[in-house]
Amino acid sequence: MSEYSGLLPSTNSGQWTARPFHRQWLMRQANNLFDFFEKSSINPRGGFFELDDAGQPLSADNSTRQVHTTTRMVHSFAVGSLLGRPGSDEFVDHGMRYIWENHRDAKHGGYVWSLDNGGVVDGIKQAYGHAFVLLAASSAKLAGHPLADKMLADVTEIINTRFWDDKRGVVNEQFNQDWSEIDNYRGQNSNMHMTEALMAAFEATGDKAYLEKAERIAAFIIGKHAASLNYRVAEHFDADWNLDNFYLGNEMFRPAGSTPGHALEWSRLLLQLWILGSKRLDWLTDASRKLFRQAIDLGWDKQHGGFFYTLEWDNTPRMTEKLWWPVSEAIGAAAFLCAYDREQYFQVWYRKLWDFAANHVIDNERGGWRSELSIDLKPTSRLFNGKPDIYHALQACLIPLYPAIGSLTHSIIVTDKTKPF
Repeated sequence: MSEYSGLLPSTNSGQWTARPFHRQWLMRQANNLFDFFEKSSINPRGGFFELDDAGQPLSADNSTRQVHTTTRMVHSFAVGSLLGRPGSDEFVDHGMRYIWENHRDAKHGGYVWSLDNGGVVDGIKQAYGHAFVLLAASSAKLAGHPLADKMLADVTEIINTRFWDDKRGVVNEQFNQDWSEIDNYRGQNSNMHMTEALMAAFEATGDKAYLEKAERIAAFIIGKHAASLNYRVAEHFDADWNLDNFYLGNEMFRPAGSTPGHALEWSRLLLQLWILGSKRLDWLTDASRKLFRQAIDLGWDKQHGGFFYTLEWDNTPRMTEKLWWPVSEAIGAAAFLCAYDREQYFQVWYRKLWDFAANHVIDNERGGWRSELSIDLKPTSRLFNGKPDIYHALQACLIPLYPAIGSLTHSIIVTDKTKPF
């Protein structure tokens, strides 16, 4: 029996996701996020502003637009469109046109990392950014945007010809704008988000080539490497895909050590992959459970609550900040696990995660979710300024409302089709 099985009385052991009040509360939180980001995000010069804690543009004069910010907004408001939220289609169209007309490199191909009003700021071509272009195009296709099909075809060709390493079944990391080599770094974060995007593309198109790539990435990153590390996710590799445990990189995108939030993200993605057509890969469900438990056991601060951002390889905390996105991903993973595993452990943690988010992360006064807390849960901004994106928090609110049968967009569409008029 789980050590957490005694935390809930037997009379209160039912799933929260089946309770009308909880479902209404989740949709209200999602709607609050849309309200917060809808108010001031559109940059009239193209793309989207990043917002401060009060929901105003961090830099209104000549803000830099990074491709992952633009694409996440497209994906999130495509979700809004599928839900039937008025105004969402304008956001999707605004973002899709900026991606196609500005981030897309018409000379060299691919999508540049960042721009400002004067043009390209950073022309690097990253697998991470291209994964989000694929996700945005897939979601926009389901929402019916006219640019979606050609963007899907374009970014798929770039991924296949520039990033995909067919020998190992993973994507390589990055290139200069002209596709010349940059360095020997290889990373799991870009592969994780590529897995997410490949599954979305499969759902949008029915093309099994996307799903096969997702399976191969999962087998390499989790089935091979994380499993050998007791289900801690290895983040950094050299050009030959040898693990580099001593890598020191960018604290935001490539933090040293292990990142519990990524184990939680993979936990949901593996179940999603299994559900979409990979049930012959029975290791996926076992790995999903082990990743979730290990992230809880090692990453959750037992004194103050919240997930440490990173851990050393001896499992001690390295960066003790508590960010909004790991708890968001943990909620989505717990919701999926609760749908397929009746062990009370996952029910307990689903509730405990929402308790933490409601009491410490959701900003009821100003809107949005606080992006960063100190070890003792005071708002801070060492890594992030303002409220960076809607993507993680929105999915945490909505994933539990829909059947665990694939990505959020897919589940919304399937649910709408099965509802009687």
